[in-house]
Amino acid sequence: MMESKIPEGPLSEKWSTYKSKAKLVNPANRKKLNIIVVGTGLAGASCAASLAEQGYNIKSFCFQDSPRRAHSVAAQGGVNAAKNYKNDGDSTFRMFYDTIKGGDFRSREANVYRLAECSAALIDHAVAQGVPFAREYAGYLNNRSFGGVQVSRTFYARGQTGQQLLLGAYQALERQAALGKVSLYTRHEMLELVVIDSKAKGIIARNLETGKLERHAADAVVLASGGYGKVYYLSTLAMGCNSSAIWRAHKKGAFMAGVSWIQFHPTSLPQHGENQSKLTLMSESLRNDGRIWVPKKVADDRNANAIPEEERDYYLERRYPSFGNLAPRDISSRAAKERIDAGHGVGPMKNAIYLDFSDAIKAQGKDKIEAKYSNLFAMYEKITGINAYKEPMLISPSAHFTMGGLWVDYELMTTIPGLFALGEANFADHGANRLGANSLLQACVDGYFIAPYTIPNYLAGELNLPKPDISHPAFEEAEKTVRRQLDRFLHTNGTLSADYFHKKIGRLLYEKCGLSRSREKLEEAIVEIRELKASFEKDLRITGDNTLNSELEKAGRIADYIELAELMCYDALQREESCGAHFREEYQTADGEAIRNDDEFCYVSAWEWKGLNNEPELHKEPLTFESVELAVRSYK
Repeated sequence: MMESKIPEGPLSEKWSTYKSKAKLVNPANRKKLNIIVVGTGLAGASCAASLAEQGYNIKSFCFQDSPRRAHSVAAQGGVNAAKNYKNDGDSTFRMFYDTIKGGDFRSREANVYRLAECSAALIDHAVAQGVPFAREYAGYLNNRSFGGVQVSRTFYARGQTGQQLLLGAYQALERQAALGKVSLYTRHEMLELVVIDSKAKGIIARNLETGKLERHAADAVVLASGGYGKVYYLSTLAMGCNSSAIWRAHKKGAFMAGVSWIQFHPTSLPQHGENQSKLTLMSESLRNDGRIWVPKKVADDRNANAIPEEERDYYLERRYPSFGNLAPRDISSRAAKERIDAGHGVGPMKNAIYLDFSDAIKAQGKDKIEAKYSNLFAMYEKITGINAYKEPMLISPSAHFTMGGLWVDYELMTTIPGLFALGEANFADHGANRLGANSLLQACVDGYFIAPYTIPNYLAGELNLPKPDISHPAFEEAEKTVRRQLDRFLHTNGTLSADYFHKKIGRLLYEKCGLSRSREKLEEAIVEIRELKASFEKDLRITGDNTLNSELEKAGRIADYIELAELMCYDALQREESCGAHFREEYQTADGEAIRNDDEFCYVSAWEWKGLNNEPELHKEPLTFESVELAVRSYK
């Protein structure tokens, strides 16, 4: 059931080998095949546009009012590619190794190498689309560094890289829509996967403007619906981001993998009040020039500029001198939390650290810092009222990216044949921690360069089989399941809002399955989640009816979050080691560094849904390393 399908041969030749042997579909037959793509971010839009260009019929779904509103638009800092423009020692293999090491050796070699291998082509593709990457005076594309690496391989468009890349993908998608090869379904939310004869054959979607449930059949289904970091309530993600598409697929038989590998971004703006519902991301690129520090004195209330140099603790530079302020995200976030918990936090709620640009401004001049980061500084001042050219930024770790997701094989197909998962919706490339600027890369590579080979390889075997039809009993049963759930939400008649439960589950996870975990806290969390689930089922109150109703939308997403949260805690509990973003308090060195256990846990944890109120079943995919040696991850 969990066959990774990794091609034979040397690592550097696996993807070429796969492409040379992949089955093809005759151009005349492609117009007979239908594909559903859920999500219009970089992974979804690029996949839909690429497959439509080949001649397949595509239905593209998003819950936003436009594909351009997908959350890829929010990514700031850049996209990685091993082009070695700086001639500083970068290569495909070095990028592969940095990514494997950054993920703490908990990802597949073959998938990660393919990511690095395809990276160079992405930059050329994006430039051809018109993405306005930053350039040097001579006209060459510019690069900067991101955390966890010692080369400059990040291509960027000021602090708007995600937006610019998404505009490129969106234009390609709209072109195919104008040609009639893509049918766009905006303001539609997938609420159920339809499986016929053990294969994915369609979805049930809800029109969010009318409340109508719709049946859509296809020969293959692609989920590119993003990550589930919003389960923590306070996160860098947009308010609408959710886990429902992948979770409904999980309950239909698709395994979830690495579920508790959650990345906390080290440069978010800190929470400033109890009624806050969203945290703002500041690009990690700021760590190229900003220095991170806290006062050495506990509970120091002085203005940052009044604290002399000798009374400042540049703790990342002190603890990780080789990488300093560009230490990987998981390490930087935990180090910040450790300083905050020790009483060195700053800001009104004492929940932040300083990101200081004074040295960079002195060395380079304000004009150069402004040229690099002006839009980020302007955004910071608009939100906080603080001029970061004159005093340090206040930043704090916050829930951000999910390395876990649906388990997929080398072809990006889940354990349900015909169901593919792309981008952050799958677990494939990042292991236990993602390096900065690899998320935009994975989403684009999956959609532009991988799915256009692997999905046709699957569809070639579907040509002569009966076509799925929305009158099939499986569609009827799936629609009934969705309708029963919506009716139950509307008629619970409790007293508590959906947001009440979202805040509860978010706080619980942050405290017990967040930046650090322990057996005691995780066991407590599982009990408390079950109690919260029981309360949700009897105490929820949804106003309005089954038409245009954002509260009803929230209820379904939060019901999924509660079930997902329990699985996250199971996943974190069974993995008795510290690796990447998964930090078990019982497994650390005397100076607080992670202790990984390769003898017992060098595998991907893939979970199978076993029904309501039943414990999930764990399946293990062993990880083998032939091209790199397992090593203790050190950035000192």
